[in-house]
Parts: sequence; C-alpha cells; structure tokens
Amino acid sequence: MNSKSMGSSGYFVICLLHSVIALTCGALMMFYPNEISVFGHGSETATKLLGSTPHDQLLIQTSDSFAGLLLCVIGVLLFMVSFVIDREFQSFFAKGCVLIHVSTAVWRFYFERKLEDLAHDWLRMIVGDILLAISWIFFLIYSWREKYD
Repeated sequence: MNSKSMGSSGYFVICLLHSVIALTCGALMMFYPNEISVFGHGSETATKLLGSTPHDQLLIQTSDSFAGLLLCVIGVLLFMVSFVIDREFQSFFAKGCVLIHVSTAVWRFYFERKLEDLAHDWLRMIVGDILLAISWIFFLIYSWREKYD
C-alpha cells in the first residue's frame, strides 16, 4: 500500500472527538434547550433569550431544536468521514474544518459581540472555536511531518 492512500490514525481520533462533541451538543440542544442555555449563558441571559411572547418562544425553541438537529447531522457526517483513509482527502477535509472554525470565530467577533445579551460570552466562544481549529491544525502539522519524514 502506498503512502498516498494510507490514512492517519490522528485523523480518525480527531473526527471521532469532534463527532462526539457535535452529537452531544446537538442532542442537548434538542432535548434540554433551557438547561443548556442556562449552563452556557447564565440564568439571567437565558431568561432574556427565551423570548417575551408565546410566539417568540415557539420560534426560538424551534430554531434551537433545528440547530441541535444540524449539529447531530454534522456529528454523523464526521463519524462517517472518519473512516476515509485517503491522505489527500484527510488533508483537504482538515483544511476545510480549520476554515469553518476560524470563520465562525470571526463571525462571533464581528457580530455576536455586538448583541447586548451575548456580549459577555463572545470571547469564551471564540476561544472554543480557535481550540477546535487548532486540533485540525495539529493534525495537519502531524500529517505533513509524517509525509516528509
């Protein structure tokens, strides 16, 4: 088997880790949205984020459930992609994940920090996005080292 088609075990581990994170967060968002909101933002902010009218509350709950469902789908896709053993695909996928996480951090910096109710959370969330991106960057560095050794 040539080295081009041999995958990296680090890729498998990182994909599984990100898959578990996405599935867990998604399931919690779908089934325990109020508790997760309180855990993530504090009880005062969580109360503000619930909405003031029944219609607003229904829209927000539907939106949170849909976001949780999308996270679950992402988790399943990450699980499926973790079994791809082509090194070039792994590198391409990792670069795309870095781009997504950095883009999310930039979006949080420019837009989410301007929202009064979420202004105190933006820095913590950006750190989380950057840490997720760094895990893929470490994989890329490891795979480049493996490739050129």
